[in-house]
Amino acid sequence: MRRWLISLILVLILSACQSGTPNVKEIDIYNSSADMIGTAKLSEQEGGVQVKLEVNGLSPGFHGVHIHEFGKCEGPDFKSSGNHFNPDGKEHGLMHPEGSHIGDLPNIEADSSGYAEAELMADEATFTDGKNSLLKEDGTSLVITADKDDGVNQPGGKSGERVACGIIKKDAKAKEGEEPTDPAELEEEEKEEE
Repeated sequence: MRRWLISLILVLILSACQSGTPNVKEIDIYNSSADMIGTAKLSEQEGGVQVKLEVNGLSPGFHGVHIHEFGKCEGPDFKSSGNHFNPDGKEHGLMHPEGSHIGDLPNIEADSSGYAEAELMADEATFTDGKNSLLKEDGTSLVITADKDDGVNQPGGKSGERVACGIIKKDAKAKEGEEPTDPAELEEEEKEEE
């Protein structure tokens, strides 16, 4: 009995030590003018990472959403985010018979005011170490495109220019207790200094 209890305590301690990787990440999404237009809440689940996305300021209609290989969002074109996150070297497209990239997500639809809300799933993605980790090295990024992804054509489903981006990394949000930087506030501070 005593041996069993010691084993149980060791398992609980080891489990607590492995909880250094967060199960939920919230990221800010910015447009090409560096305005924050929304957020994405990512949560690791069995079989992948769920993305709850809420954005404003898009053109009405469908837009492609992809996870890209680098945790960089340098505007205005966001090409710094690299290609779609594709650690297995597959073809692009959720409907491609030889696809898809881990970073390929379903399209979202913005209403007439430019607002979109969606729950998407990045199958096989994880926050833990390994080739499928979205938090690898310098992280990855979530990119929204101008047009819808057709789900088949290479390399990006004819989804158009990158219009919004958010960085996914271990320290994507400000440290606990600090607020994230708002680009509008920075502009006001710069004007006051002049």
